[in-house]
Amino acid sequence: MELPRSLVWRDGIEVARNISPSELESFRGEANTVVWLDLVAPSREALGKLADELDLDPLAVDDVIEPKERPKATRHDGHTFLTCYAVALERPDQARLELRLARLSAFVLPNALITVRSSEAIDIDRIVTRWAEDGLTGHGVAALVHGMLDEVVDGHFEVITALDEDIDDLEDLLFESERRASEVQQRVFALRKALVQLRRVVLPMREVVSAVMRFRDERDIPLAGELDGYFNDLYDHVIRAAEWTESLRDMITSVFETNLSLQDARLNEIMKKLAAWAAIIAVPTAVTGWFGQNLPYPGFATDFGLWQSVASILVGSVGLYLIFRRADWI
Repeated sequence: MELPRSLVWRDGIEVARNISPSELESFRGEANTVVWLDLVAPSREALGKLADELDLDPLAVDDVIEPKERPKATRHDGHTFLTCYAVALERPDQARLELRLARLSAFVLPNALITVRSSEAIDIDRIVTRWAEDGLTGHGVAALVHGMLDEVVDGHFEVITALDEDIDDLEDLLFESERRASEVQQRVFALRKALVQLRRVVLPMREVVSAVMRFRDERDIPLAGELDGYFNDLYDHVIRAAEWTESLRDMITSVFETNLSLQDARLNEIMKKLAAWAAIIAVPTAVTGWFGQNLPYPGFATDFGLWQSVASILVGSVGLYLIFRRADWI
């Protein structure tokens, strides 16, 4: 059977990878050593076996298995449990977009990090690359937690930026004369749905990061003083992502309301034009009705009566047209 992906660092230097479960305990017992183990959609039996070996809290194990858990950080006897969501945008076509969520859970032990991914949709290579580029693995498991959360938050920013650009494009589309109302409505609905899903995973990240910063003691997440600035910067990024998401919700609401106002304005313009042309068409109808009566009138059954009716139609129709034109109704 293929071994779970894993890495081992000693004093910040990688010394082993893809170790067997039996080697896990031996490396955990060494000083200045940090172990990372990655599981992808494990079964309840496999996760339960690992939990027995590492003495993980059953409640935390249940949180990994249960669907639709919210992002959170909880403290248990001997370890801390984290869960968050990586996000990505998919675009089936120009008017539609879908937000894909993938859950990333983690058991944080004093010198080990066990990550559990809900699917391969989470690119774990980006997190591993972040650990290598940061060069902070010498600071212990807290450096791994920081790199993991920082990469997840960066993914949130990528999606938020893409949604912001979509809203800007939608604002430009609102005032195009050739736009289709149905297209705007479809895009507004898709953006609002994506933002609702995004808020559910972005806003709770403030609690996750702040909880990690509180759990810094020798038993749970030893946080070296050198990492204080990194975690403060991470918390600042989380706050910015949350505020940006809230502002996008206000913007898409404004776009939705503006679209309704523009539709009402266009409907009013159409109604004015219809009313104006109806009034103009009513002139020949009224004149022909008057001159079509059976009773004699001045000019009855003569050429004068014919030209009198023609002149009345022309004067009345042209006069109304000029009046409505000046009023900008037609």
